[in-house]
Amino acid sequence: MIAMRKAAGLSFLLVAFEFFAADALAADPAAEVKALQAVDHTWVKAYNAGDAPAAASLYDENAILMPPGAQSVRGRAAIRAFLASDMAASAKAGVTFHLGEKSDGGVTGAMGWVSGTYSVTDKSGKVVETGKYLSVSKKENGKWLYVRDTWNSDGAH
Repeated sequence: MIAMRKAAGLSFLLVAFEFFAADALAADPAAEVKALQAVDHTWVKAYNAGDAPAAASLYDENAILMPPGAQSVRGRAAIRAFLASDMAASAKAGVTFHLGEKSDGGVTGAMGWVSGTYSVTDKSGKVVETGKYLSVSKKENGKWLYVRDTWNSDGAH
């Protein structure tokens, strides 16, 4: 009886391993990093358009946004409210957000990260801020969602 339970337990573990290993091996890491980078570009478009609901939809329901000089913002609804206010302030100031040309990223299973640089320009195109960012995402139902997102300026505060 004990041998049967051990065999059944071992069989379950082997099936579970095969299931998760096949899923992890099926993903193309380079394609997944490109998908993560595409999410970043979607975020920038939504931000510059003042579309807080679209930007917030890129975050997991329990995500944490960690903006510079402010308290962490927890949860998609709070992130949407923070972004709406920040987008309105940026629009009023006439500034536009841009991602640097080169970003780096990685994927392991259903978790991924992207880091890179950004700049902010005024109405005349003059760069008024540069900085770097890091986002950590998880893939859920085929979609990458931010679970942690942070950035900071290269300039002194």
